[in-house]
Amino acid sequence: MHVPDGFINAPTSAVAGVVAAGAVAVSLRGARRELDERTAPLAGLVAAFIFAVQMLNFPVAAGTSGHLLGGALAAILVGPYTGVLCVSVVLLMQGVLFADGGLTALGVNITVMAVVTTVVAYTAFRALVKVLPNSRRSVTVASFVAALLSVPAAALAFTLVYWIGGTTEVPIGKVATAMVGVHVLIGIGEAVITSLTVGAVLAVRPDLVHGARGLRQKLRLRVNGELVDAPDAEEERTAPVPAGASRRTLWVSGLVTSLVLAGFVSFYASASPDGLEKVAADKGIDAKAREHAAAGSPLADYGVKDVADARLSGGLAGVIGVGVTVVAGSAVFWAVRRRRTDDASPANTGV
Repeated sequence: MHVPDGFINAPTSAVAGVVAAGAVAVSLRGARRELDERTAPLAGLVAAFIFAVQMLNFPVAAGTSGHLLGGALAAILVGPYTGVLCVSVVLLMQGVLFADGGLTALGVNITVMAVVTTVVAYTAFRALVKVLPNSRRSVTVASFVAALLSVPAAALAFTLVYWIGGTTEVPIGKVATAMVGVHVLIGIGEAVITSLTVGAVLAVRPDLVHGARGLRQKLRLRVNGELVDAPDAEEERTAPVPAGASRRTLWVSGLVTSLVLAGFVSFYASASPDGLEKVAADKGIDAKAREHAAAGSPLADYGVKDVADARLSGGLAGVIGVGVTVVAGSAVFWAVRRRRTDDASPANTGV
């Protein structure tokens, strides 16, 4: 759903840029409460993982593909404010280095793909975990539904932006029907990827999943050879962390997975246009699309310039993208975490 230059007029793009800047500013402040020494490294990894998985377009209908947006996944794993920042970092790297998503449309893309998906997904997720049984399975189910809802919500958000400032004259009803229709299908893929990833992290380090912090597990004690529930005071303890899954192991495993997905598996992704590209071509939304300002970038279109072998070119670009994203994201999140530490220091609290 990366909006290119030329789909949306300049005034609307400028307003979207202001909205996106405001959302990022609020998220930077909110992320201070979400990030600590455990979760800051995970947030950088989440950004890199989203970048990698976005390279894996999957077929959803005849001649159409889709890919992960990532807002739901990021919000559930590291928190909604940090989630907005994760997806924003990915979009910035894609737009500047890979000519994916227009530079003048960066505000539109952040608003639609980072802010809307995260807000809708996390709101739905929190509502569901409140009514579902207090278990890891419920977190996974809520992740599935939240991710599924976030994608057509983003499609509707783009439709609204197009209705306000589209550069072509296409009946808005046709745009909305086409966008929501194809993105409901894409949302199923988003939901599967999100729930599987959240479930995988829950299995090894549930304490690192932001959306699962409310989980409680009854402590059972062995008395005379039988397991019995601990006294009430003990029941309020947070479930113990699995002993065999260190943060470093999780981080390294996630990074290796991201590199493999972007550097190797991405070669086998669907080459069909994604949902927005397909709708834009079918409905004439792309009539005034402009060439990307970074079209001459050495990494434009996810290939390394002057590398003739397509598989090697795409794989190198994917690996570079994951590396740059994890470094950029980690730098942002460590800076936010450091700011939180500075704000909490005795000199700033009057202690």
